Amino acid sequence: MLTLIKNGYVIDPSSGREGIFDILIEEDRIIKVGSSLISEDEEKENMNHGKLTVIDAKGKYVMPGFVDLHVHLREPGFEYKETIETGSLAAAAGGFTTICSMPNTNPVTDSFATISDLLDRAKKVGLVNILPIGSITVGQAGKELADILGMKKAGAVALSEDGKSVMDPSLYMEAMKLAVEQDLPIFAHCEDSSLVRNGAMNEGARSQELGIPGIGNIVEDLIVARDILLAKETGAKLHICHCSTKDSVKFIAMAKKEGLSVTGEVCPHHFTLTDADIPSKESNYKMNPPLRSEEDLIALKEALRDGVIDVIATDHAPHSEEEKSKSFLEAPFGIVGLETAFALTNTELVKEGYLTARQMVEKMSLNPARILGIDRGSIGEGKVADIVIADPKAEYQIDKNSFRSKGKNTPFHGRKVFGRVEYTFVNGRVVYQYQCNKGKHQ
Repeated sequence: MLTLIKNGYVIDPSSGREGIFDILIEEDRIIKVGSSLISEDEEKENMNHGKLTVIDAKGKYVMPGFVDLHVHLREPGFEYKETIETGSLAAAAGGFTTICSMPNTNPVTDSFATISDLLDRAKKVGLVNILPIGSITVGQAGKELADILGMKKAGAVALSEDGKSVMDPSLYMEAMKLAVEQDLPIFAHCEDSSLVRNGAMNEGARSQELGIPGIGNIVEDLIVARDILLAKETGAKLHICHCSTKDSVKFIAMAKKEGLSVTGEVCPHHFTLTDADIPSKESNYKMNPPLRSEEDLIALKEALRDGVIDVIATDHAPHSEEEKSKSFLEAPFGIVGLETAFALTNTELVKEGYLTARQMVEKMSLNPARILGIDRGSIGEGKVADIVIADPKAEYQIDKNSFRSKGKNTPFHGRKVFGRVEYTFVNGRVVYQYQCNKGKHQ
């Protein structure tokens, strides 16, 4: 069976190809990219015989499928928040063909057995590519190292203590050395737990107005600096998760200038909103790290533009309505993001001139694939057909009630955006198609 995507505006930074091209897919592979690949007569004949499916992508972006380095699928252990299936549906609707699942499940993914179990569950769902990230320490307790060798053998693609930092530098250094031996990147959630106290939002004028304890930039900055120094000492590949401060950007820029293997990511909520946007104690604006100041937001946008920050990731963190209906202090940190990331990036960065469409694809597809060392993020002949087709001009309001994720915890409900995913292909198969003002899973 063949699939022809024709007349689309192809954006493929890996090959430098950008412009109007056709793409021919056979089974799970891209077999041709070019102009007028099939004549009209051949197209009609093959369609009549059921040998060809044609998608006219005129006016649409055709991009390599997005790769999200930072997703919380919640399964096993917290299926009331999200499951692998609902998280996969949300990913497909957002144009993500590969997602990395964080280890803070129950049980924590910290061993050969738990990584294997997650992959078995993902295989049964079979919608998008799910790559597990293993915990650095047993149970994420920060006391003893997890079975790093066993997790690598089982299929872990990175290590992280996500949701917290490994506060013992000696133990962390040991983990980094083992990560180097196993060629695994470290994904660092940078937070000095001794400085957080009971903070719930950014420390500043707005936290004082609302009477909510604040989390200062130093909480993140101190550990970013420490982790970069540890990576320098050990030679580890270090990826800084969800950067939110201007000084995090400065530290990453310094590390890159020194030639260290350090990369960083920013989430759409951190380049779209500031703490000043938080309405009165609305817990859907509560996330970790918190929404920062306008100065921080501008620094993040400029860092994405200038290549200091390599990746846009979601930190998709679904919670139940009951949990998020609690007070700002009591509600858990986190928002969902898989189904809004492309639209927010296109609206806030591309339309505003911070990024070109090509840079957007680099940060949402090519760069994260390279950090993982996987053969994705490319639309080239012979490559796996992980592809997203999106209309960059489609204007609409985000509606949390249409989310495929179980989590509806978003501060973006009702926000006007531009850019809608229309098709998502995984391994040559359509796993999402937008139709008639609603998404349709196939």
